[in-house]
Amino acid sequence: MSNHGKRSQLSWAFYDWANSAFATTVMAGFFPVFFKEFWAADLPVTDSTFWLGVGNSVASILVVVLAPFIGALADQGGHKKKLLVLFAFLGILMSASLYFVASGFWVMALVIYGLGVIGFSSSIVCYDALLVDVAPAAQLDRVSAFGFALGYLGGGLLFALNVVMVLKPAVFGLEDASAAVRVAFLMVATWWALFSIPVILFVQERKPIATGPGIFRSAIQELISNIREVHQYRMAFTFLVAYWLYIDGVDTIVRMAVDYGMAIGFDASDLLTALLVTQFVGFPAALVFGRIGERFGPKAGINAALVIYVLVVIWAWHMQAVWEFYGLAVSIGLVQGGIQALSRSLYARLIPAERAGAFFGMYNMLGKFAAVLGPLLVGVVSMLTSNPRSGLLAILLLFVAGGLVLQAVKFPAPAD
Repeated sequence: MSNHGKRSQLSWAFYDWANSAFATTVMAGFFPVFFKEFWAADLPVTDSTFWLGVGNSVASILVVVLAPFIGALADQGGHKKKLLVLFAFLGILMSASLYFVASGFWVMALVIYGLGVIGFSSSIVCYDALLVDVAPAAQLDRVSAFGFALGYLGGGLLFALNVVMVLKPAVFGLEDASAAVRVAFLMVATWWALFSIPVILFVQERKPIATGPGIFRSAIQELISNIREVHQYRMAFTFLVAYWLYIDGVDTIVRMAVDYGMAIGFDASDLLTALLVTQFVGFPAALVFGRIGERFGPKAGINAALVIYVLVVIWAWHMQAVWEFYGLAVSIGLVQGGIQALSRSLYARLIPAERAGAFFGMYNMLGKFAAVLGPLLVGVVSMLTSNPRSGLLAILLLFVAGGLVLQAVKFPAPAD
């Protein structure tokens, strides 16, 4: 049974508010800094960049393997929310576990972080699939963008508090900045758990495809069927190719920005503050992109975002001063939520709603498979050239190629 009411849409969107704490405080913010300065402090800077890239890539490979099956399973027996809760719990547990990892144990930190990324990413497969249950076709752009906007605001609010804790630990009764970062990991777990409650209570799923003891067999059969049939949905398939290319660049920038800034000599406090700027710029910008999608169509919004991303990479390649990192943070904030929101809502238009779980499983599989290449490429090129700037040039190719493939996709006209 579907539910297109405002309470259902708000409750769905609040899961983005919940899990964005992990994306901002852990993935983009404190984990890269803490990994370099605490867990892997004895490693050369290029080696720690390499291992961080490897950690992200291995986690992404595992998500690639799991995502299609998770999506197919979510369609069977109405298990989208159950699987969302299961993988959210994994991410929450791993976030809290980072608090207990001692200095120098960088391998353990990477393993726990990788499991957290798996929980985070796998829960999003089910979350994305629920979009078609809470929004009619005419509202897909707006509701999808609203989710990302709440994610930026919620993640930004907690991240702001965490940054203040790190900069002024004594105010919070903490011994030093390291203690503040560790407490921040616990706060992420609490935040994620608390704000996941609305989606559990107030979002209803449409009637499942199958029920009963054969659910796993049915999921495997559906997965095989979808892999065989996806090429029949020509526009959806072409879009997935474009998405795989350009989202690689987007995810790589998100995951490696702080590490890159530290590698070229910027202070960690400036980098974290710049990330905070991105969050609060991203909140209104995502809402604006939702309106752009409704007014001009998702393709126009995605094209505009890709142009800005190309300019951002060129600027970052030549970047010398800290103020430029702040400028880049604002620029990324203007488009990051928009390109993600419009990609999700556009894809939702191109797939059969009753099989949204399986199709979004493939969507997230490609998105995470893209994240295998990007961070690893940046890390390897940086280490081989002993120059962290060199890896950025490869990201340019991803945005350009993705944009070119996107032009071959014929999108539905925007809804009135």
